[in-house]
Amino acid sequence: MPFKQFIAIPVFIAFQAFTMMLIARYVPFTEEAVAVGGPGLITWIAFQAWAMYFLGGCTVKMAGKTIIGYVGGIVASVAIFELAGAFSALNSDTTLWGLYLAVFIVVIAVICVERIPGCDFVPAYFIGAGVFFALFTYVPKPDEVGKYAWYVDLAIPEIVACIIGLAFGWCTVKARTWYEGKIAKPAA
Repeated sequence: MPFKQFIAIPVFIAFQAFTMMLIARYVPFTEEAVAVGGPGLITWIAFQAWAMYFLGGCTVKMAGKTIIGYVGGIVASVAIFELAGAFSALNSDTTLWGLYLAVFIVVIAVICVERIPGCDFVPAYFIGAGVFFALFTYVPKPDEVGKYAWYVDLAIPEIVACIIGLAFGWCTVKARTWYEGKIAKPAA
């Protein structure tokens, strides 16, 4: 495809990114999520999920597995936080042995999930967990909110942003497929 036809593809994707940034401020979430992503959608999570759509092979089935993976990553993160607390007696002044043991145990469980059909897109678990860790460390827990409510306050916007990013990925693929089919017909 000549560049003069190709350029429409990056322009369309740039328009999508522009649109995501434009609508981001109108997607309401909890105060904690707003602190991370500005007023509304946590765009960096949506952009990661958009990329995950491509890494998963550009299919709706893999988008579903990605959502499952993000939720699983959140659950794994919470398990690590809770186990690390339970194992905190193992910590020393210089080493967080309780945290290391918690990570060891939870990663075994996450990798075993690849044996469950429908839940087997393990990279999404690691991305989902990484996002949750970032939210957890970046957003301070309000004094009036319980620990488990705070986990939920951080998880909901992550999942919603993941779904929005996957939808943008789906739209990218559909539009590009349509466009490439349209310009290929006259040449045939």
